[in-house]
Amino acid sequence: MRKSFAFAGVLAGSFFLMAADVPPTTQSFINTVTGDRLDLDTSLPDGRDTPAVKEFLQTGRDPYEEVPSCFPNGKSLFLTACSGCHGGEMEGKVGPSLSDDYWTYPVNTTDVGLFSTIFGGANGMMGPHNQDLTLDQILRVMAWIRHHFSGPASHATWLTAEQQKQFKPFTAADEAAIKQSTDPAACKLPATASH
Repeated sequence: MRKSFAFAGVLAGSFFLMAADVPPTTQSFINTVTGDRLDLDTSLPDGRDTPAVKEFLQTGRDPYEEVPSCFPNGKSLFLTACSGCHGGEMEGKVGPSLSDDYWTYPVNTTDVGLFSTIFGGANGMMGPHNQDLTLDQILRVMAWIRHHFSGPASHATWLTAEQQKQFKPFTAADEAAIKQSTDPAACKLPATASH
């Protein structure tokens, strides 16, 4: 009996040694409702040190937003974690629509704000997703949500000025044109992205 407890302790210790630390950040992640600081160390151990997470933690911008190869995986994650409340097409059900230009929490007009709401939760049924989505998966879900934005470009404050000039509201034809691989490995940042 004693040996099995010792072995379990060694396994648990090995697991924590293998988990990547959350990279340093220049951003401030605040609970959308309480204003308390969010502890990213409470995130799932996988997906903490991807190039996208590292870039996001430094810039506050989701690098997946303009990477169409990431949208199908983001959609798959959204359908699993979010569609029960927000609808399969983000039309809103128990939770609000996520495709129009009205945000229940104005902080969600920034990538850091939307990340904080998904990670730490909000009012009502919007619970935290820090234990069912990795940091990297949250960014993929955000990219899928942002890809569906149907409001005016000037309200898409998460886009750069250049991206706002090229912005077109999402249509069903846009989704049909995306290669539909939900394999997470299909989602790759362009080589020119800064990491």
